[in-house]
Amino acid sequence: MGVSWELEPFAEDGSLNVVIESPRGSTAKWKYEAGMFRLSRPLPAGLAYPYDWGFLPGTRASDGDPLDAMVYWNGAGYPGVVVPSRVIGVLRVEQNNRTSGNRERNDRLLVVPVNAPAIGVSSALDLPERFRHEIEHFFIAAVAFEGKDLKLLGWGNAEEGTATVTASLARR
Repeated sequence: MGVSWELEPFAEDGSLNVVIESPRGSTAKWKYEAGMFRLSRPLPAGLAYPYDWGFLPGTRASDGDPLDAMVYWNGAGYPGVVVPSRVIGVLRVEQNNRTSGNRERNDRLLVVPVNAPAIGVSSALDLPERFRHEIEHFFIAAVAFEGKDLKLLGWGNAEEGTATVTASLARR
């Protein structure tokens, strides 16, 4: 199901308008639907979002929803806050569609806020391997009881993440 949002995916300065749904530390997945944020589901016991989680409005991923994005930074936002960001990578993911049961791609962007210059990362591939593995395990654990049979297909760099955004614009 698509999301109706008046905000465009890109800000005037070319940065991405990432809308936060589930802030860092949240133990529940929140989802923007019908003009409000609704509880999607609680995360499994002991699990919390390691970074802000949201979407890129005005895009359509392979699964029909807006592109998912994790905001890598030291802060924490709130549901509905827009964080101007830049892509540093993409985690390629395949999973079962909960309705049809068919396999589908559901890639996740990794972004950093443009107004957080201390981050200084240009590519997800520059981050420690341990960090990338922790994020992968978070995503696997977050859907462990959802019947999605998540398969990780690897990390892409900033250019591949940008290409993912471009492809999502063609699907709108």
